[in-house]
Parts: sequence; C-alpha cells; structure tokens
Amino acid sequence: MSDSVGVVTQDNFDETIDNSSSPVLVDFWAEWCGPCKMMLPVLEELSSEYGESLKIYKANVEENPKLAQKFKVRSIPSMILFKDGEAIKTMVGALGKDELKQKIDNSLA
Repeated sequence: MSDSVGVVTQDNFDETIDNSSSPVLVDFWAEWCGPCKMMLPVLEELSSEYGESLKIYKANVEENPKLAQKFKVRSIPSMILFKDGEAIKTMVGALGKDELKQKIDNSLA
C-alpha cells in the first residue's frame, strides 16, 4: 500500500468517513482479486492529483466482512464515493483512471 492511499477497517470506518472534511472514495478489494490489484496504481495517481480535496482508502472485504455487507458489496473491486458521510455513488469493476476521475467529478459537481 502506498502513503497516498489509506486503509480503513470496520473498527475505524465510521469515524474516518464521518469526520472527513473532504469527500472519500473507498475501494473494496481482496488480495486474490486481479482487477483489484490493477486499481491500486490508478488510485495512487488519483490520490496524488486530488490531494486533500478527495481522500482515498482501501477496505479488504475478507478482513472486514461486516463492512462489505453493510454496503452490499457483492462484486469487487467496488468503489463507493462518500460525501458528508453519505454514500453518493457506487462504481463496480476495474476502471481506467480517466473514466474513474470523470465519474468522481460528475458525482461531486
């Protein structure tokens, strides 16, 4: 994991998301998931580009099954965009950087 993409768990999720002054993108993933691994460089690039205006975290669904269940994550990678503590957009599957950035920007506009 890089320094620019954080890790969130069942234990710190609510506090992390609710207390964020910026929108938050959470990537639900698993170690064995090839498309999930493909997303890491994309998320790292976006994290660098957005800086403090968007925080990006990863949540391992195998280590945090209650979190995956809470947000009805049935397929990974799944990325959920939160604003003011509320889920506003869910994106499923590996996306290219430009496509993901467009979906984020459109959701936050």
